[in-house]
Amino acid sequence: MLPRKREGQGDVVEGETENNNNSNTIKYVSVTSPFKRHRISDTAAADSTVNDDTFAIRNSSGSSSVVEPAMAPGDSNHNDIDEDLHSRQLAVYGRETMRRLFASNVLVSGMQGLGAEIAKNLILAGVKSVTLHDEGVVELWDLSSNFVFSEDDVGKNRALASVQKLQELNNAVVISTLTTKLTKEQLSNFQAVVFTDISLEKAIEFNDYCHNHQPPISFIKSEVRGLFGTVFCDFGPEFTVFDVDGEEPHTGIIASISNDNPALVSCVDDERLEFQDGDLVVFSEVHGMTELNDGKPRKIKSARPYSFTLEEDTTAFGTYMKGGIVTQVKQPKMLNFKPLREALKEPGDFLLSDFAKFDRPLLLHIAFQALDKFISDFGRFPVAGSEEDAQKLASIAANINECLGEGKVEDINPKLLRLFAFGAKAVLNPMAAMFGGIVGQEVVKACSGKFHPLFQFFYFDSVESLPAEPLDPSDFKPLNSRYDAQISVFGSKLQKKLEDAKVFMVGSGALGCEFLKNLALMGVSCGSQGKLTITDDDVIEKSNLSRQFLFRDWNIGQAKSTVAASAAASINPRLKIEALQNRVGPETEGVFNDTFWEKLTVVINALDNVNARLYVDQRCLYFQKPLLESGTLGAKCNTQMVIPHLTENYGASRDPPEKQAPMCTVHSFPHNIDHCLTWARSEFEGLLEKTPAEVNAYLSNPVEYASSMKNAGDAQAKDNLERVLECLDREKCETFQDCITWARLRFEDYFVNRVKQLIFTFPEEAATSTGAPFWSAPKRFPHPLQFSAADTSHLNFIIAASILRAETFGISVPDWVKNPKMLSEAVDKVIVPDFQPREGVKIETDEKAASLSTASVDDAAVINELLLKLELCRNNLPSGFRMKPISFEKDDDTNYHMDLIAGLANMRARNYSIPEVDKLKAKFIAGRIIPAIATSTAMATGLVCLELYKVLDGAHKVEDYRNTFANLALPLFSIAEPVPPKVMKHRDMSWTVWDRWILKDNPTLRELIQWLKDKGLNAYSISYGSCLLFNSMFPRHKERLDKKVVDVAREIAKAELPPYRSHLDVVVACEDDDDNDIDIPQVSIYYG
Repeated sequence: MLPRKREGQGDVVEGETENNNNSNTIKYVSVTSPFKRHRISDTAAADSTVNDDTFAIRNSSGSSSVVEPAMAPGDSNHNDIDEDLHSRQLAVYGRETMRRLFASNVLVSGMQGLGAEIAKNLILAGVKSVTLHDEGVVELWDLSSNFVFSEDDVGKNRALASVQKLQELNNAVVISTLTTKLTKEQLSNFQAVVFTDISLEKAIEFNDYCHNHQPPISFIKSEVRGLFGTVFCDFGPEFTVFDVDGEEPHTGIIASISNDNPALVSCVDDERLEFQDGDLVVFSEVHGMTELNDGKPRKIKSARPYSFTLEEDTTAFGTYMKGGIVTQVKQPKMLNFKPLREALKEPGDFLLSDFAKFDRPLLLHIAFQALDKFISDFGRFPVAGSEEDAQKLASIAANINECLGEGKVEDINPKLLRLFAFGAKAVLNPMAAMFGGIVGQEVVKACSGKFHPLFQFFYFDSVESLPAEPLDPSDFKPLNSRYDAQISVFGSKLQKKLEDAKVFMVGSGALGCEFLKNLALMGVSCGSQGKLTITDDDVIEKSNLSRQFLFRDWNIGQAKSTVAASAAASINPRLKIEALQNRVGPETEGVFNDTFWEKLTVVINALDNVNARLYVDQRCLYFQKPLLESGTLGAKCNTQMVIPHLTENYGASRDPPEKQAPMCTVHSFPHNIDHCLTWARSEFEGLLEKTPAEVNAYLSNPVEYASSMKNAGDAQAKDNLERVLECLDREKCETFQDCITWARLRFEDYFVNRVKQLIFTFPEEAATSTGAPFWSAPKRFPHPLQFSAADTSHLNFIIAASILRAETFGISVPDWVKNPKMLSEAVDKVIVPDFQPREGVKIETDEKAASLSTASVDDAAVINELLLKLELCRNNLPSGFRMKPISFEKDDDTNYHMDLIAGLANMRARNYSIPEVDKLKAKFIAGRIIPAIATSTAMATGLVCLELYKVLDGAHKVEDYRNTFANLALPLFSIAEPVPPKVMKHRDMSWTVWDRWILKDNPTLRELIQWLKDKGLNAYSISYGSCLLFNSMFPRHKERLDKKVVDVAREIAKAELPPYRSHLDVVVACEDDDDNDIDIPQVSIYYG
């Protein structure tokens, strides 16, 4: 598919693809397209040359297409952003960055594996245009790393062969090609240029032009050579970063401010402060010391968890009384980049990734220059396995090193240079995926000023991925296969292991798509013995398309695993893949049974939730299978290797649980928008899903429902019945006017009456039992709203609430509801009763309270009365009446769900003078949207696949493996060895969490206890699942000692042992002879 009009744009770019036997021709026609050059500046937009030319270009072999000039960032507006498609990306970047991306034109030169990965990530991000440049043709060699090429493309120009599949990723991005020699003048058409396969001499020439151009053109040079990679960035002499880390500004709720020089500011201990010394902050809502409310940024120092010192003399200020919010002010940062010519000689500080390789970057800085000189001198790459070529490269490197004078490397490390030379020609897929993520993110930074750029050199290697045993030069010999590039690095023996691997991949979302692409290109599970099983129970949604790149818009609604498997098989037709739609959990152990797990070579998680990860982790522990774990959050990613007997398991360390706001805070004392949105989501589900479902449960079987309510007889049952009765009686809707009445009265209840009752019960001057002011931070004193049809936010709430109420009752919605005048008239008809606050109303203030329902001694009597009233209501309902519960769906902007939730939250925020949010921000918070971008996902999967080589080789030590945490926004890379498992010891035995003790021949309980006794372990308790099979404290349990363990489990625990299983697992509590508890492994009792 070729570009089509992006909604909201006036220009149309059309194109057609012509495939002839002798040439590959792509024709582009641009119709009246005004574009401008732009550069990130302090005003966020600058422009120069305007080009209104209309042009048509034909691109065939030996010629080039012309790139459309660029458009200024101000030329797009937020209506251009498809929020359904880009919601996860918007959660990372925000609208302004997205608008700048939409206006940016990028050149990617060199369309081997790295170039394809970079282009993919930029197209998914949604830049305005990507121009692909490559003068070379596709070779079979390229199929090791480039997912857009097939064997049919061999002999075609690389850029031309890439267009069609890349265009399918995002039709809103204009993709064009250049297939002849690039001139530096052509670079002026772009905001950013990326080179992945260019000589140093040419790179310096192009970089000089970009650096000195007005405005400067962001220049990135990146290479991956075997298991080595590099990135260089130059964004010009003066580049402004608007947001260095992408984090929300930190805030604090003030508890006190001293009249001192300097002043001490203390905050409530609700949450730790995240301020750092030197931060600038502004104050608001401070009572008493109102001089601080002037909006002036002030510097802080001595930042502590709940206080800081303000570099300000407040002795003459008013005395602090109460209230106040302190908010961090994020400052732009100016960076002065050196051009490549200077940076090569004076590279400055390198961005480190692995602190175990502290001296590696400078050595690789020399090595990449030596490789460039080798290619220049000999017109080719070093040959894999050639000791002569490796020696030549080392000699060149030594000469370069000598020229460095005092800055030279002490040890030129010929062994490492030998490995560098052997793999120099190969572009490996995992390296391309990793660096494609890094470079793609740098381009986004260059085009938007969002996040801190890489400054300026980054070097990385993964020599630990090589086979543990030394390779013979004959192992590198090409086999005339699509894997020859990979074989030139790892040898043919490891390639065979990759092809015969039996892999289980759990999940086929963003991580899963990237993994499948990587595995297909690496040849994993592509041999006669290999098999890749993938499972995912989810279906494709529109919001997936911005990063789950194997899916297309015509796949929406289809099973993720099936579509992803089919797409992966098209990348490599030899892939042996089976797609399932099963959730992995206890309920599917009949599908993923013992035989399935025992046959696996490795498990790869591509999951999005901790519980599923923990389950898979436990299965891998049990069956002693390697687990490759990874996850992303916005620009951050992490990888963890779980290797049998070498590392700790995933569940061995847990993140602390997220702090939940107390129930009373959410319901009565919110002090931030998150509290308001949590409440709004809860009300939405209660009103529109739970209550209608409860109504239907009652109407479906009134007798059984009544019986269950009587048996429960508690406050919860009473509340349920009251809601059902309210829905079918007092608040029953039969016409749309009834729905408007309901919505208007809900507004009054939520935002007027409840607030009046709250401030009646707790007046502004109220005190706690200790005499302290009740309304002290973090509590905010609320004010009731006054409904006004002239306030569009009030009317929008009525529209959303009435439409959704009508949906639950099956009432059609009239067209006039969207006419403000007619809607106002309908609202004016509603009679709103006067409200008088009542004495003695209990409002929960205990932060430990888990429920707002209060039990009463007469609950049972009230329940009987409610059931009688319900029976009368039911007799008046039409036959077969049912309500339609509404399940919250955040990703459909036409269903009014987010309109109602945003309306509920913002009206409540207005009650408490909390800043309101737009619908998009409300969607992120209430919809619990996890920020996600393609770049961090690609990087994570590349890193994991570098570890996969080690796992499938099977002979690596724990110190060879790497876990990673990375934040592309900073950028930060923290790579370290995994933690070994904890070792338990007893006598001459030792074991870890990976061990499982096996007892065969269907033993009795007595035999099991004696078997442990022989090891010096005294068993006093044996359990199966949650059931106790034996405990020495209970005399009656001794009667079971001569029974088979399996029979006791069937009899006592009612164990239903499936026919495919021949053993059961018991947990045994033991002591040593000194009565010390000994934590022993799980014991497997084989009875089959």
